[in-house]
Amino acid sequence: MVLRKKSRRSKAKTILRLPDLEQSKNAVLHSLAAASSQESYGHAIDEFIGWYCSEPRLALNRTVVLRYRFFLEQKNLAPSTINVRLAAVRRLAYEPSDSGLLSPDLAAGIRRVKGAKRLGVRIGNWLTVDQSRALLRESQSDSLRGKRDKAILALLVGCGLRRAELAGLKTEDFQVREEHCVIADLIGKGKHIRTVPVPAWAKRAVDEWTAAAGIKGVIFRRVSRMGKIWGDRITPKAIWHVVKAAAKHAGITNLAPHDLRRTCARLCHLAGGELEQIQFLLGHASVETTERYLGCKQKLSHAVNDNLGLEDT
Repeated sequence: MVLRKKSRRSKAKTILRLPDLEQSKNAVLHSLAAASSQESYGHAIDEFIGWYCSEPRLALNRTVVLRYRFFLEQKNLAPSTINVRLAAVRRLAYEPSDSGLLSPDLAAGIRRVKGAKRLGVRIGNWLTVDQSRALLRESQSDSLRGKRDKAILALLVGCGLRRAELAGLKTEDFQVREEHCVIADLIGKGKHIRTVPVPAWAKRAVDEWTAAAGIKGVIFRRVSRMGKIWGDRITPKAIWHVVKAAAKHAGITNLAPHDLRRTCARLCHLAGGELEQIQFLLGHASVETTERYLGCKQKLSHAVNDNLGLEDT
């Protein structure tokens, strides 16, 4: 047994070539369950591999990763972006270390590289009722693309969905509970399951799109310039472009899809929604704890997102 450990350590490397890095990258991506995490980490690892292979490196160690952090900081990236990329590099070091490809001491050193410091607190972006109306109004069109985009924006603003949640919706996910339309048993971030009430005006927008497109199964698909539907689903990145295009036409600057999730929460609160009901709606990680401590139940018949002031949109 001792001999095996010694032989394994003797094979550990300090320099990883491109095939080793690609093998480690695949191992990292297979260890991640969420598609959004795989996409984010895959992009971050590709960025690091491109930098690492751009010039001769003595070793993949703590010093090299510190240099990479300095390189990222020189690009004036946000601390959160830098920290996500460093987290991906740490995972990239764990995998070859676990398999005996990289020295455990070097992997431990890389793990000790601290992330970029955040100075201050980043404020979110919220839309008013009038801005939300303008955003939805700009997406109105008789074309298939216009109907699809309006349905996307209606669910983002009206239900506070995340992009990945929206992209995976199917027609059978829309059900009736307590005489109210809901998205039943939606699996969100961290595998948390929740039921999302759907306002009547948002459901009308979805129905107009699915009826015009003849959709069954996955709801949101790509629409070509010729107005033809293709592909089996839309991507979260495409949803980002839908939001950006609508915001530009509505004269709204610096709007991201997640800002519509914040807007949903803000409008629910302004409409008199209870805090715990808004937590149920958005599916935050503390919902189960809140439910246990307060003994409250989600009210689907009087949903907090029913009266946002957008009913006649």
